[in-house]
Amino acid sequence: MTHTVKRTFAMLFVAVFGSALLYNCEPEADSLGEQLFINDGAESNMTSYDLVAYNINNKDSIRSDAGRLVSLINTSGISTATAVLGAFNEGQFGMQKASFLTQLRMSSDNFDFGKTPKVDSVVLVMKPRAVTDSVKTSGAKDESILIGTVATPVSTEVKTYPVDYRVKYGKTKLGAGGTNTLLHVNVDEITTFLDGNDNNFKYSNVNVGTGAALGSAVFDGNVKAVTITKKSDNSTLFAADAGFRIRLNNDFFQTKILDKSGKPELKDAANFTRYFKGIRLSVDETDGYLLQFSPDDLEVIMYYTNEKNDNGTITRPQSSFKLLMKGGLGNARIGQYTYDRTNSKWENAIGSINETEGNDRLYLQGMGGPSIGVKIPESTINSLRTLYDTNKAAIVSAKIRIYTDEAVWKNNLRRKQENLTISPIDSGTPLLTSSAFLADITAGFDWLKSAIDQDPSYYEFTVTKTVKDIIEGNPLNNGVRTENKLLLINMGEFTPTTANTFGGFKFTSRAFETERAVFVGSKDKNNKYRMQLKVTYGTKK
Repeated sequence: MTHTVKRTFAMLFVAVFGSALLYNCEPEADSLGEQLFINDGAESNMTSYDLVAYNINNKDSIRSDAGRLVSLINTSGISTATAVLGAFNEGQFGMQKASFLTQLRMSSDNFDFGKTPKVDSVVLVMKPRAVTDSVKTSGAKDESILIGTVATPVSTEVKTYPVDYRVKYGKTKLGAGGTNTLLHVNVDEITTFLDGNDNNFKYSNVNVGTGAALGSAVFDGNVKAVTITKKSDNSTLFAADAGFRIRLNNDFFQTKILDKSGKPELKDAANFTRYFKGIRLSVDETDGYLLQFSPDDLEVIMYYTNEKNDNGTITRPQSSFKLLMKGGLGNARIGQYTYDRTNSKWENAIGSINETEGNDRLYLQGMGGPSIGVKIPESTINSLRTLYDTNKAAIVSAKIRIYTDEAVWKNNLRRKQENLTISPIDSGTPLLTSSAFLADITAGFDWLKSAIDQDPSYYEFTVTKTVKDIIEGNPLNNGVRTENKLLLINMGEFTPTTANTFGGFKFTSRAFETERAVFVGSKDKNNKYRMQLKVTYGTKK
């Protein structure tokens, strides 16, 4: 397609026609070389070039320790984390199940629980994000509870909030395709020390031993806030924010914690994490949905009494003590993921990965699932270099377009608009590793756009500067042409910071990204929706 561009540009770039074109750090993606068209100085030509795009099998493993579960990097404080719990099974990728392992810290080291402390109750509280403007209330309920040994009239109110649908992925809707799935959540003691400095405890396929079953509860997709008020003076006896609560085994915590009061096991964090090694959250189900939650909000609350002598009067007042799982305390934590690919489309695709010709369908999944590799063939590079060297053509725009395979993957499971990353992969390394952002991201371009509401839907990666540097040379490196590297596409987003920047090319949400998708590949040259490189270049009239 050829057309003459006639417009005045907001930003002009100083360049000599035929030389490497300079760029500004924050221009529009297509502005590289636009000065060629001012005053009808050149014609624009758009050409599509074939790519080689193929599936990459990550063997269902990913680094998923505390350093990779970060969802927001706080540049001046403690960063925010996200973890996943649940299970989801569908025909393209098979079954994916997520558990969560974490150490605990005492809220106060070497704590004195007093004389003859005894557990009243223990509860684990989990606080997935809720829709707080949608509330159901039971109304105040009058009842009587024991405070010590005294029956006390109280008023109890429970408010119920639905969990935000955006943190749930899978069979979450009523009707066809799934019910309002219940998750049976289990809490188990971990008997393996989670050594955060050991690579064996950094990856999602980690194996750990479990001991006592500490508790379980059914999660129905809602969280509850509870307030208990004393009838006699309207004072608040108990208030709990909205959360999902699991009652835990009293005897275990009596023996494990209270009976060790004043002993070396509770002296400090180093002793405690080797004594009480942590807990594992898991679900019974192998199908349902995946739930994202903040592990920093997890806590175990022990309610207990101890003996007190007030001028000869013996009482047993109730107190509470918390075991914390906050990341800022240095707790080791791991997203533990298991898969069953039996009879899935991805299981079949694993055996036909073709790095030379590419694949017809491309599979992309977070949490250790497959990635996509993209090569710009040398034939394409040679053609573009000939245009540049011989015809003095300058690249104005280069984009990689990838279409969703609507025949097998519908948009009801693709909810996020721009949760993909692309990175250049260093050559000569045994692993798929990168040492930098894509040049277009570093240059500040609008590097990813989505059209998920189109039919068929697609995504476009801007690779203008990347391709220009390969064809024309990098102006910041004396015009030396850069290496044509493999490009890696992953599910997830680059992790943002509180300063509204990316935290770094290594930091993404892939370790806890629940989404997945199937795309049209590059192998079938008769498929007009195959992945292609779309290049716009200019030549003088």
